[in-house]
Amino acid sequence: MQLENRLDSIIKKVRSYHPDPNITQLRDAFEYSRRMHEGQTRKSGEPYIAHPLEVMDIIADLRLDVASLVAGLLHDTVEDTDCTVDEIRTRFGDDVAFLVDGVTKLSKFEFNTRQEAQAENIRKMIIAMSRDLRVILVKLSDRLHNMRTLKYMSESGQQRKSRETMDIYAPLAHRLGLNWVKTELEDLSFRYLRPEAYYDIAEKVASKKRQRQSFIREVIGILNDLLTEHGISPEVYGRPKNFWSIYRKMRDQQIEFEQVFDVLAFRIIVDERAQCYEALGLVHNLWKPIPGRFKDYIAISKPNGYQSLHTSVIGPYQERIEIQIRTHAMHKVAEEGIAAHWLYKEGKAVPDRDDEKFAWLHQLMEEHQDHEDPVEFLESVKIDLFHDEVYIFTPQGDVLSFPSGATCVDFAYAIHTEIGHRCSGAKVNGKMVPLKHELKNGDIVEIITHKNQRPNKDWLSFVKTGRARTKIRKAVRKEQRERSRELGRELLDKELKQYNTNIRAWERSGRLDEALEQSRFGTLEEMLGEIGYGKMQADTVIKKFYETDDDGDQQKKKKKTNDKESKLGKLWSKIVDRGKTGVVVDGIEDVMVSYAKCCNPVPGDDIIGFVTRGRGLSIHTRDCKSVSHLERERQIEVRWANDTEVPDSARRPVSVRVYCTDKPGLLANISQSFSAAGVNISEAQCVTTDDRRAVNTFEVLVNNRDQLTRAMKDIEKIKGVYKVERTASSSAG
Repeated sequence: MQLENRLDSIIKKVRSYHPDPNITQLRDAFEYSRRMHEGQTRKSGEPYIAHPLEVMDIIADLRLDVASLVAGLLHDTVEDTDCTVDEIRTRFGDDVAFLVDGVTKLSKFEFNTRQEAQAENIRKMIIAMSRDLRVILVKLSDRLHNMRTLKYMSESGQQRKSRETMDIYAPLAHRLGLNWVKTELEDLSFRYLRPEAYYDIAEKVASKKRQRQSFIREVIGILNDLLTEHGISPEVYGRPKNFWSIYRKMRDQQIEFEQVFDVLAFRIIVDERAQCYEALGLVHNLWKPIPGRFKDYIAISKPNGYQSLHTSVIGPYQERIEIQIRTHAMHKVAEEGIAAHWLYKEGKAVPDRDDEKFAWLHQLMEEHQDHEDPVEFLESVKIDLFHDEVYIFTPQGDVLSFPSGATCVDFAYAIHTEIGHRCSGAKVNGKMVPLKHELKNGDIVEIITHKNQRPNKDWLSFVKTGRARTKIRKAVRKEQRERSRELGRELLDKELKQYNTNIRAWERSGRLDEALEQSRFGTLEEMLGEIGYGKMQADTVIKKFYETDDDGDQQKKKKKTNDKESKLGKLWSKIVDRGKTGVVVDGIEDVMVSYAKCCNPVPGDDIIGFVTRGRGLSIHTRDCKSVSHLERERQIEVRWANDTEVPDSARRPVSVRVYCTDKPGLLANISQSFSAAGVNISEAQCVTTDDRRAVNTFEVLVNNRDQLTRAMKDIEKIKGVYKVERTASSSAG
């Protein structure tokens, strides 16, 4: 009965915004979902049907249509029961079937790693989202309820879900203009990613609740009186910023909570656009504005359609406060996101290609075609979704949005791929600048091209947009493949000379076709590429062919070749080591490896190997930034051996950086935390600043990732420490 009452309350909510909802279909979907999930329970112990019912409620909060509500009720049936998409199509129609399929994981496919599986699931969802945006709205509703009930999961599950939410789903909600969803997802993720910092901020915000409420009422009264006196009828609201926003400011500015002055934000909502600017002038006349903190998102709206004036001022009692000023129509867009733009008024589920508010989505989908690697696609998505924007002008006066820190190369690729490939210089505001010059709000950029210019691999170290990164990688890899094929041809020809022949003669005699048939390659170009990359040796190909040749002279030549140690043999003899390394390559243990200094992998990290030229394998963490710059063809799957514990003599060096206040005893507490976790400090460097801040970099030796994580968590709990991060180590080898 309780579930039926919950359904009735949600249906009542739907009736409040939907002119004529199909209530019969909603009740049928509820009964069908309950029957399919019968006997299943959530980790909390409650019947599983409670989850899809709460997802439906969130979808109703988003004011979506009946198809979306039904999809919310059925979204887990295909993945977790015997139900099929075809059955849903028969019972509830094509729309509902497409939405359910769009949010269903690729659970029936095999993936090499969890990261690859995650990437393919995100790719599938975004492809479906480009056809029907309701897919992501249903998925966001599902994720929001999962995050609300995350306390029932294991700690590792909480961390994994929260990281994915912070990286993908919160930025997606932001892009779609769903500010309340974004804010709640961020705070819930923050709670599990950094619980000590979260609860510390929550406690400090709560401790001043009464004082803050009094201050909010006073500011609202002052603003109401000011604007009414000048003929403007406003609605004024005040609220504290969300916890994640406060923490991010503390982290980025390296300050403590007491130094975050603009914890409070106020909204002024007026009737007309002109009144926004009038209200801004009145506020600035009353309170002194803080330089550099004014943003006009009305004249230049955000990519998701958000419009508002933002300013920060020194308010009553010298308190810094942030004020947002917008019209009622702008406020509706800010609160309801895409639904306020088009979803119901125009009765369509796919945004128009010419709608600038959704240009980012179409561009994202066009670029996914260039990603053969799902992990690279996911990286590109994160880059393009998770950023603060800067607005740049073309010489013709068009405005383009870029992530903060974007460069002239990013701008060039945004104009056209060929302009990006050929860019050789740039002018910003009429002055020549380097290609890696970071663009600022309002810059006017002109790109200079040259026909002989080619994409440079070094550009990957500074470009910020996923589009530029994808295009550069693709071009660089194409050039690398061509060079490898040329090198492979030279090496094969050199080996064939020992048999008094060459590639051309092999082709004419038909022997090349026979050699290809005996190999795993379909074409000569593929084989030459593998030889050029060093993944196989030219003499190995030739030996395999001549092993079946009965000619006496060739047998003599074969013997001579066999007597000669192959290049592959020499290379392998260098990389095979008798001592345990803890790394397994394709089932073979005891491989000599070098550990990359850029990321310092330790046992327990997710790792990837890179075949170097003549130095064996270089091991990186899979999320190392350098991996994205490495040739995909030279990457190889590796893993830690089952026994990831190593003796003290073989501990891995790692660098840990601690940002904290500069006060007596704090350094001793940090050292004690390392010692308590069994972590050895081999070197320490401490730098203090004039504002009583300290940056301490410790070179430590650890057995595995878990040990390092425990130590870092303990240090985070120390009062006065506001950031702990793992960095590159100068001593790693």
